[in-house]
Amino acid sequence: MNARDTILARVREALSVEGPGPHQRAGDKAGHGHPPAAPVRGALPVVALEAARPWLPDGGATPEERAAILEGNLARLKAVLHRVPTLHRARDLLFALARERDWKRVAWHAEALVEALLPGIPCALHRVDAPAGPAADSAAGKDALESCDAGITACEALVAQTGSILVSSATCGGRSLSVLPPVHVVVASPGQIVATLADALDLARDRHAGAMPSMLSFITGPSRTGDIERILVLGAHGPKELIVILVDDVGS
Repeated sequence: MNARDTILARVREALSVEGPGPHQRAGDKAGHGHPPAAPVRGALPVVALEAARPWLPDGGATPEERAAILEGNLARLKAVLHRVPTLHRARDLLFALARERDWKRVAWHAEALVEALLPGIPCALHRVDAPAGPAADSAAGKDALESCDAGITACEALVAQTGSILVSSATCGGRSLSVLPPVHVVVASPGQIVATLADALDLARDRHAGAMPSMLSFITGPSRTGDIERILVLGAHGPKELIVILVDDVGS
């Protein structure tokens, strides 16, 4: 066989082996009861599990595995994860961050987890989803958000598989709050950690009873870019820092 014949044989085999759908496990159809595809007979037999390898890494099968994978991926992405036992400790942490960094003004979007952390924060607060009126017209303005030292939001889900954070118009009002301030702080609970990107969308769909928010965005680490010399620069087109506060017990 020459190179052309080998390539065409591989193509024929790939077309005859049914592969998994997006984010499904190869060979078992993500546990939906479908048996693995049978090996193909031919000049270059291909085992179904090999031919249909998932193109994204595993996100973990248990809550503990998912949390560990998420922590590792966030670290590799240069994001910072703080895991605290209670809301009280989370408030102390946010207070310490604001004091140490000398934050003058922090933007936020109304969400139960976010509001629980704000009492006592030692800086001015700027609510982007202000009630209707003159203040609402200027609340989400570009200049107002760019003058803030940090933006605090909730999220729809945390994706272990890629270390991504799914935010929506329901959790941050729009993209501006998670993009314009130089530091983005995300508050979440362990119950929001999911294995895959598809699981994150399913969680959001369930939370909103099928009526998805008008904006959904996956955030994967701080904003970054790299030049021709492969020098990584953080904060090129958005926040330079991404901080995740994971609260184990959101009821205390």
